[in-house]
Amino acid sequence: MSFWRKPSMRGKGLALGGMTILAAGLAGFAPALAADVIRVASPYQTTTLDPMRSAAAGNIETYGQLYSRLLRRNPETGALEPGLAETWDISEDGRTYTFHLRGARFSNGSPITADDVAFSLERIRTDKRSAYPAPLSAVEAVTAADPKTVVVTLKSAFAPFLGNAEIWNMGIVSKADVEKRGEEEAFGTVPVTSGPYGVKQWKPNERLVLEPNPHYWRKGYPKSDATVELIEIASPETRIAMLKAGEIDAVRAVPWAQVDDLKTVETIDMRLEPSTTIYMTLLNHKREPFSSLEARQAAGMAIDNKAMAAAITRGYAEPANTTLPGSVDFHDKDYPGIPHDPTRAKELLAASGMAGREVKILATADAPSQQTALLIQAQWQAIGLKPVIVNVDGGAWWDATGKGDYDAAANWWYNETPDPDLAVRWAVCGTCGSNSYNTFYTNPKVDELVEEGTREADPAKRAEVYKEIQRITTEEVAQIPLYYAPNAVAYSRRIEGLKLTPSLQWTLEETSIGQ
Repeated sequence: MSFWRKPSMRGKGLALGGMTILAAGLAGFAPALAADVIRVASPYQTTTLDPMRSAAAGNIETYGQLYSRLLRRNPETGALEPGLAETWDISEDGRTYTFHLRGARFSNGSPITADDVAFSLERIRTDKRSAYPAPLSAVEAVTAADPKTVVVTLKSAFAPFLGNAEIWNMGIVSKADVEKRGEEEAFGTVPVTSGPYGVKQWKPNERLVLEPNPHYWRKGYPKSDATVELIEIASPETRIAMLKAGEIDAVRAVPWAQVDDLKTVETIDMRLEPSTTIYMTLLNHKREPFSSLEARQAAGMAIDNKAMAAAITRGYAEPANTTLPGSVDFHDKDYPGIPHDPTRAKELLAASGMAGREVKILATADAPSQQTALLIQAQWQAIGLKPVIVNVDGGAWWDATGKGDYDAAANWWYNETPDPDLAVRWAVCGTCGSNSYNTFYTNPKVDELVEEGTREADPAKRAEVYKEIQRITTEEVAQIPLYYAPNAVAYSRRIEGLKLTPSLQWTLEETSIGQ
């Protein structure tokens, strides 16, 4: 998924930079933090409070604070645990999941019922405006058997289902409130929430102010009764300066060039946290030159991703060896990857008949995007292509890649769960609704393997399926893998328990303020 992203965009591509985001005016910030406020700064906007309507990064961060899901993922172990569902049963054929709900309440005190769960999941699955229905693609029906029992029927056995039921857009909303107020009002200012926090105030393009939900089902949580402010600040320099000045408690997306410096600041805890993020280069398979397999292989072999990872991330990222993130289950760490071989790349490009062809590389204005585009341009120029960098804003980037009106574009995406199913559906599946992350790559064998991977219950056999997907799609250069990067996040040492999980959720309910 991405982090700037159009609300209508399906899937999960991560957007580069967030340069369209407006910086919050510094005049509104107190010179130091109050003891009862936790402030988190991010370059990513909150644009909607409806968990169905957007897959943008800022919204993903927000949804986890407002809406509980049937299951939750333990932030320490990564294991799936009971959420709104206390227990669940799975039928022998793997097609029916029966969830038994706990006695939980919404932020307005009304009970959370099976009707609310069915309503919420059906919106995600069937509403045409749903930003990301893919996790529920295997579902045939969701019904309320009684007020505390939800039955989910699948079209066929689907191994990743429980993990999918935990991701960011699966939050449960109040059916009665949405039907009474209408969607625009229900999610427009102060929604009825099921998660650890409710909305105190929302100033779009500036900040979202949250307060603890007194009816939250996890008794004793949030650990702190502090107000939380999610603040949008586009400038990384401003975010870092405010953290150093003690005006904010956490900074998302720390620039690589700042990491070493922040490690030396006594009041700051600079962390490189685990992620499922992969940085890669999209190639448009719909038109020349990259409709040619030999041209794609040449482009891949021209890229020295080890040197790129070192140059861009100061050595904090690992070179990528397959089209899947390195931390997902069944990643083939032993696969050799695309070799860096400029001589062979020249030969392949000549054989493809694409030598001397102009290649338009889309790039947004942020520094990492510009640096990546320049490095790719130099390496492709060296093998005989004529790469031209085309600078666009985030909206134009998504518009062009979605329409296939581009040749190449560097970007990043992450996987919401440790299971690789959503990753392959997003990045390399030609029939899964994402156009293989707007590359338009398609291979019927890969599409068959994607489905096979979900039906196979044996982990060893599933591993072989995903290894084969990685081998085929990397050899065919569905995308050019660049590097696997951790989440670079800096924290004030006055707070305890806060982190950004690999699924891009803040553990604010686990957070307390030290003395």
